[in-house]
Amino acid sequence: MPDTPVFASAAVAAPHYLASEAGRAILAEGGNAIEAMVAMAATIAVVYPHMNGIGGDGFWLVHEPGGRLHGIEACGPAGALATIERYRGKGYDAIPARGPEAALSVAGAIGGWQLARDLSRSLGGRLPLGELLADAIRHCREGYAVSVSELGNKPNELEALKAAPGFVSTFWIDGAPPKPGARRKPEALGAALQQLADAGLDDFYRGDVGREIAADLERVGAPVTRADLERYRAQSVAPLSLKLPGVTVSNLPPPTQGLASLMILGIAERLGPAKHDSFEQHHGLIEATKRAFAIRDRYITDPAHLQRDPAAFLSETALAREAAAIDGKRAAKLPLRNGDGDTIWMGAIDGSGLAVSYIQSIYWEYGSGCVLPATGIHWQNRGVSFSLDRNAANPLIPGRKPFHTLNPAFARFDDGRILPYGSMGGDGQPQFQAQILTRYRAGQGLAAAVDAPRWLFGKTWGAGSTSLKLESRFDPSLLERLDAAGHPVEESGLAYSEGFGHAGMLVKHAKGRVEAVHDPRSDGDARGI
Repeated sequence: MPDTPVFASAAVAAPHYLASEAGRAILAEGGNAIEAMVAMAATIAVVYPHMNGIGGDGFWLVHEPGGRLHGIEACGPAGALATIERYRGKGYDAIPARGPEAALSVAGAIGGWQLARDLSRSLGGRLPLGELLADAIRHCREGYAVSVSELGNKPNELEALKAAPGFVSTFWIDGAPPKPGARRKPEALGAALQQLADAGLDDFYRGDVGREIAADLERVGAPVTRADLERYRAQSVAPLSLKLPGVTVSNLPPPTQGLASLMILGIAERLGPAKHDSFEQHHGLIEATKRAFAIRDRYITDPAHLQRDPAAFLSETALAREAAAIDGKRAAKLPLRNGDGDTIWMGAIDGSGLAVSYIQSIYWEYGSGCVLPATGIHWQNRGVSFSLDRNAANPLIPGRKPFHTLNPAFARFDDGRILPYGSMGGDGQPQFQAQILTRYRAGQGLAAAVDAPRWLFGKTWGAGSTSLKLESRFDPSLLERLDAAGHPVEESGLAYSEGFGHAGMLVKHAKGRVEAVHDPRSDGDARGI
């Protein structure tokens, strides 16, 4: 079993080593966990562009040393010109996933950094913004090596992606995908980050950077206007929480799927005790996923348009009812929709016990594919989760927030341990979270819990089948039992695959030491002081 790195007082974890190094350096300078996370978020937006960027959204859970948990929703709404009539008039039956028509929602991530820094200052954070963005700017100016993950990435709808304005000239080299050893120098993005460092993050929406963004979005034909940018503010939100034996788990409310992540854990708990890594344990989690996703797909939408209080689904009565509907020996057949997503999750804990669970994304790999020439920012395609059906759960309406797969998680143990955790992976995020936390609660170390083979029920990147996909390191006898129970088992043939997420976990113990790990499936690691 792999060993978990242990640090004296503080640590960070990220899916790219340059991001974790940026966070470690801020901690070493006396910065707090929020400041370290802003530095990490900026750096990874540069060096992991297929997974995230400042043209996307972000969500925060921040745990104060005294116990208060803060949520930050940095999710941009649909632009003023993003109407059903617009897309129907152009002959679309669904929102295209690539190109200017996919770049239909405001990018919220920078607004989230801004709100997080406000919270940081209220808790004693004092590092200047320029210091937090310095590593990201340096990597833009000096260049960085294209990551192993990006080199191996096979984007969906490649031809449409190649046709998106600015994609090939920004991310490919001499008209072809980068090869091992390639380096990239996004100087326009570096100049935009430098302007933000000098003028402040608000400049992204209401200053010179915002003006350039709006002009370029209009030029390429995207439905987001300057007024949309000027109106945008990230929001503080109350997290959802669920008490389990010995631990309280928390996540973000709608429009994220955080409710589904908590429901999976709550339903599985009510199925009764199961031996670790047994058929009963895995079957229970898979069936709990189906039940949670059925509710998610029916009810999760823009919080201003909710039909039910999300917390009602976490009541003892509601969770017991869902658990009672599960057959302990047979797989249920439920339709699941496709929820792809390329994303990054990162965590940070400082010496005081301030802790952050953070997730940042442009949705699909490279998002819409559109790169804005003046700023070098590539824009998300999160708006493809909207429907052109007015009667759908998430209809496209200007100003409405899209459904989000993003959901950072946090656990507070009764013995004083705090544990930020999470994963990238679209629909896989709640499933991967459940698997790694269940393993840790069963007594596995962090590294072992994250390293262990994972499964994913549903569709995933480029795969049209709705099946139970598994990495190849599971016990064959378990696969036989799952197959006999009616689960459509599909082995990936790979021991470690990005299709099963980039997960990470950090835990601070009551006496102060911190354990931290990030996924061997990623280019990252954990670092600390």
